[in-house]
Amino acid sequence: QVQLVESGGGLVQPGGSLRLSCAASGSIFSINAMGWYRQAPGNQRELVALNTNGADTNYADSVKGRFTISRDNAKNTVYLQMNSLKPEDTAVYYCNVRARSGRFSPMRDYWGQGTQVTVSS
Repeated sequence: QVQLVESGGGLVQPGGSLRLSCAASGSIFSINAMGWYRQAPGNQRELVALNTNGADTNYADSVKGRFTISRDNAKNTVYLQMNSLKPEDTAVYYCNVRARSGRFSPMRDYWGQGTQVTVSS
């Protein structure tokens, strides 16, 4: 099994910055993708940023130019640097890791517990 531990959420004023972290641990054979999703009240969970194979990166249009995803493969950790935050960025942010727990195990999606980000004055 793979466990994910998130940190870094909180309350910030509009225009401010936050950095989210997500560390993966446990039985990890390989990681295919690491990313962040978010869910605001009454909305569906949506992709924020995704890094695949350490090279390809995709961002939601609403965060392009403001958010940056990065990975530390040695630590199995993914980060989300969020700048110029807006009230509409308020949501619970979830870390997602697609990984194999063993050489012959299927690729699976693992989710963090979620961390609240609130952008408000």
